Amino acid sequence: MRISDDRYSRDRLRLDLALRFIHHEARTHTIRMWTGLTDDRIRKLYRTYLHEADGSGVPRHRGKSPRQAAFFTRSLRMRREAAVFASVSSLFGLITAQSIMLDRIAQPGPTVARGALLCEAFETYSALVNEPQISFEHAVYLLAALLAGDELRVSHCRDCAGVLVTDRLALRTPVCNDCAAVKFSPATPAPDAATAT
Repeated sequence: MRISDDRYSRDRLRLDLALRFIHHEARTHTIRMWTGLTDDRIRKLYRTYLHEADGSGVPRHRGKSPRQAAFFTRSLRMRREAAVFASVSSLFGLITAQSIMLDRIAQPGPTVARGALLCEAFETYSALVNEPQISFEHAVYLLAALLAGDELRVSHCRDCAGVLVTDRLALRTPVCNDCAAVKFSPATPAPDAATAT
């Protein structure tokens, strides 16, 4: 009886995670990778629980998942949002100093428990950022890219030690957007000696 209870619990957790991924508009491939469910079961889950339940289906995206690291460094806003997601992922334990030092083969794989943490991190990021530009699929890729460290890496601002997401091949010591803005802003004029008295 205990074995069947454990199996039921595992299946229930996988289905719950799949529903969360569907609500975040994840692609079928991503849901399958993190839950282990078959494509057919994911489609049935989508139809049964979302489409037929209230008639307002969640959009399903087709095609390949995003795979461009430049998306996260292309503008000041995207660099800031990527840093927020990296910080939140670090707080939820998805990114640790040990995981960054591991080689690619030893990286933790997608599991139901890590998938639930990923959803928590994405939902927290979405609550912190006004009109977030990073989709759930982009967040999945960003997490994988930061753990792999081939194109992107977690860095810290040399002035304030804030978390940054930078190009792995960048030669300059990274500075966050806020510190760079302060550094290059015009100097505040000194008060007049006449008005100071």
